[in-house]
Amino acid sequence: MENKTSNFPYLHGFSELEQNRLRKQARFAEQLIYRDIDFSESRNLLEVGCGVGAQSEIILRRFPEVKLTGIDRSDSQLNAANSHLSATPYCNGRFELKQMDATNMNFDNGAFDSAFLCWVLEHIPDPLRCLSEVRRVLAPGAKVFVTEVLNSSFFLDPYSPSLWKYWMAFNDYQYDTGGDPFIGAKLGNMLTSLGYRHVHTAVKTWHLDNRQPGLRKNIIEFWCELLFSAAEQLVAAKYVTEEIVVNMKKEFDAVANDPNAVFFYSLIQASARVE
Repeated sequence: MENKTSNFPYLHGFSELEQNRLRKQARFAEQLIYRDIDFSESRNLLEVGCGVGAQSEIILRRFPEVKLTGIDRSDSQLNAANSHLSATPYCNGRFELKQMDATNMNFDNGAFDSAFLCWVLEHIPDPLRCLSEVRRVLAPGAKVFVTEVLNSSFFLDPYSPSLWKYWMAFNDYQYDTGGDPFIGAKLGNMLTSLGYRHVHTAVKTWHLDNRQPGLRKNIIEFWCELLFSAAEQLVAAKYVTEEIVVNMKKEFDAVANDPNAVFFYSLIQASARVE
């Protein structure tokens, strides 16, 4: 297959370290993301932007009757997904992975009875076209769940100036390379404009303070890993300096150990049907 990784502006890169982080991220956020997702009646599910198969594994575990078809543009991510899912017994014979552009899918109309997208539209320059293609390949009555970022919601206390400089650069870089770090808030409009029905959006929030100190420390450390995964790209593109990266990491460590730290972040999850 043609390797398209090189022209795909993925903020976090494609290293093995990043692939492991994605699996950790999926497990960490599982309870929040899947709390209202139900694919129990689905049999032929499309996952757009399956990446390393981190969400694929969760879907196949939670919904044992589902057969999953995952698509992604990156050969390296698909290879990692195939290796990981093939080594997971309950996934055997229940998945198929394809290298494909989500805005121009090589599937027949109405080929699937459900679809799942998580942390993918934020990276696609034409998310409306992607959602239009998803609608095309879904059969009447099919349901879709879309989970996306709303990076303007991020709050961390105590105030950390280098972290905030880094965070703004992180979002600027994603926006300048064709992504959208605020796309979650727009999902309702996007799905409605494309003719989806029964469109519903939910705000899901991590708000952690002294009431859950253990979970608060864990999520702050996890968030530091997430931001640090983009450091190489941001420095190379001159969006941040090495000094900002070093200071950002120090500030994160200080906040993680602060007895009165506060972490807040909201994601948006949309659901809809095709009629």
